[in-house]
Formats: sequence, structure tokens, C-alpha cells
Amino acid sequence: MHDLRYLRDHLDTLRAQLGPRGADIAWDDLRNSLEDRRNLTIKIEQTRHEIKKFSDEIGRLMREKKAADAEKLQETQGMRTMVPEIGAQEEQLRAIEQQVSNVALRIPNLPHSSVPVGSDSSGNKEERRWGEPQQFSFKPKTHWEIGENLGILDFDRAAKIAGARFAVLTGAGARLERALINYMLDLHTTQHGYREVLPPLLVNRSSMTATGQLPKFEEDLFRLRDEDYFLIPTAEVPVTNLHRDETLAENALPIRYTAYTPCFRREAGSYGKDTKGLIRLHQFNKVELVSFAKPDQSYEELERLTSHAEAILQDLGLPYRVVTLCTGDMGFSAAKTYDIEVWLPSQNHYREISSCSNFEGFQARRANIRYKGTGGKKDTKSEFVHTLNGSGLAVGRTVVAILERYQQPDGSVTIPEVLRQYMGGMERISKA
Repeated sequence: MHDLRYLRDHLDTLRAQLGPRGADIAWDDLRNSLEDRRNLTIKIEQTRHEIKKFSDEIGRLMREKKAADAEKLQETQGMRTMVPEIGAQEEQLRAIEQQVSNVALRIPNLPHSSVPVGSDSSGNKEERRWGEPQQFSFKPKTHWEIGENLGILDFDRAAKIAGARFAVLTGAGARLERALINYMLDLHTTQHGYREVLPPLLVNRSSMTATGQLPKFEEDLFRLRDEDYFLIPTAEVPVTNLHRDETLAENALPIRYTAYTPCFRREAGSYGKDTKGLIRLHQFNKVELVSFAKPDQSYEELERLTSHAEAILQDLGLPYRVVTLCTGDMGFSAAKTYDIEVWLPSQNHYREISSCSNFEGFQARRANIRYKGTGGKKDTKSEFVHTLNGSGLAVGRTVVAILERYQQPDGSVTIPEVLRQYMGGMERISKA
């Protein structure tokens, strides 16, 4: 969320900077509401000043034992009307501030100056590549063909249990998913310096609003029918909200967390896309990285966090590329995002497996997460932290990449060496 004073003083500049990114914002309504808010705030302050003047004068008269004059002053028309008047004004101000908030919460973050300008994914900028795509002596199969042939993926029974866009993993498939989760968490906690968190999978409306999912993206979320709780679309939501309404010590930053959770998304608007396989499910597993950093360190932290997600793919021997998302392809809350895209042989294409973003102070302002120096000065002003997060990694998509990258002519799949200790020494998944 943007600072309301900044919105009032720089609305046209912000609108121009956002361009198409802010096309659906009711800018004129916001301008009018901000002006009404400003005028009414001034009016309330003036009324309070007048009430204080009356009160001070009454107090003076009482001290001078002029009770009759004090009583007469209390009975004046102005004194009788001002108190109920300010109550009505404050009620009106609350309504206007709600109108401002309703629009302001839907305004996306400003892109960082280094973000390329573009209207869609064609404007993204490739930064680097790692690894060479595998050359096969046979036509590579899709991951769902491989998984179903091996008896480790079952989409038909998942559809019977739940519906479309769900999957059941069994046997070595389930063990591979669990192995990846444990491997990722172990690497991030023992080598990359993250503290593991096991958060709730249900969060309240305030938590969703703080990280930017609400109010704009409510249709993409799963919500409980009888309670105002939401199933998390990513561990970013509960983990970022660990420090909501807190002031952190400057010398404690950066604070880094990692969390494994199932994630739940309605995938509204994505019908017809990736309807087969594990790429786009309503429920999937993910290991998340979340960081709280000082503003002058947050872009260095973004590079660090992104490198930690890349390290997983390098250990697994999975070719990938890193792209900077352009202004038209970037998420609502992000100031800058790197997408890490893994190579999928069956598609002959790179597909997203992680997004690593710096939100600067956008989420922190919504969540009221600040930091303050610890030098002992009482007048040290607190500031908003910068929040960052990234997938480290999306587990199901990593399974996809492993099945396709390591498929063999006989239909079996070689297990990457780094995972074998998590799979009881298993080196290959073969048909039972």
C-alpha cells in the first residue's frame, strides 16, 4: 500500500509511473476522496480548536469564581452545537477514509527503476542460463505419461476424490515429493541461513490484506464458508505476517525464514492452461523463502535469495534460466521480480519454477512492520522494513522437471544423486 500523503501529493505522477499496470484503478474517485479527506480533516481540527478555546475560557472563569459567566458560556449556541457536530464530522471522515482505503489497497506497487518496461511476458529480460538442455536419443515423454506408466501418478483417482486439477502421488512418486521437501529445507536451514517455520494453513483477512492478496485477488482464493478464514495460496502469507504490527531491531536484520506448506489456489482465469499434469493444480507443495531487510540492503538480499533458489536446481542438475519480469508481467505487490524457469524437454521450453521478489516497503506498510535502530536514542524514528520472498522451490514442478530430465529409454527415471540419501538409497524409479 502507498502512503496516503504521497498519494494525495503525487497522484498524477504515480498514475503515469504505473501506466497500464494501474489501468483498473478508479483514479478520479480516489482524487476526490483524498481531497474530501483533507478538507474534512482541516474542518475537524478547526472545530476541535474552537472547542478547546471554549473549554479553556470556561476553566479560566471557574478558577476566577465566575460560575455564572462560565455557565452562560456553556449555554451559547456555538458550544451546544460544536460537540455533536464534531461527532458527525468524525463519522463522515471514517466513511471517506474507508473509501480511500478501498481504492488505495488495489493500487499495485511501483516497479523499481531497473525493471524493463513491457506489456506482457514478451518484454521480460533474460539474465542468465545454467546447464544445457538434455539431448535424447528418443522422443521425450511428458511427465504425466512417465508418471502414469510407472504407476506413481494417478489423476483419475484424484478427480474421483476431489475433481479436476488435483493429483495423487503414490509409492516412489510420493517418496520423491517428500524427499525434495526435506532436501530443500535441509539445504536452506543448514547452508543458507534460514530459520524453519511451520505456519498455519488457514489465515485471517488481515493477513491476506497485509501481503496484497486482498482485496484485489479474492476470487483466486479458497475461503471457508462459515468462517472468514482463507486457505493460504503460498507460505509467504503466514510467514510475512509473523511480524505484523511489530517493530524489529535494526541489528536483527536481515531476518530469514523458510517454510514448507501445501498451497491452495483456485486458478481463476487459467482454464484451458496446463489442464493435464502437475503444472497448475488447485493444491500443491512448495518450500518458501521469506526475508525482512533494511531498505539499503534489500536488493542485495534479492540477489542472495534468488541464488539460494538456483542452488537447488544446480544440485539437481536441472537446466534453467533467470529472467527479470517486465512492468506488465510483474505481480501486484512486487517492485522487482526474477522468475527462474526450468527446462522441460517434452515442451522444448522453459517453465517457471520459482518467482523471487522484492516488495520494498509495500507489504510492510500494509502489515505495519517497522524497524528501529538500537543505538539507545529515544528519538530514533522507526521505518518500514523491506520484505522479500521466493519459491525455493515449487515442489510439484521440480518433480515434473526431474521426471522429464532423467527419463530413460526403458521408461524408468534416474534419481538425482543428491536425493538418493532421502530415498533410502534408491537410484532409479522403475515400473513395479
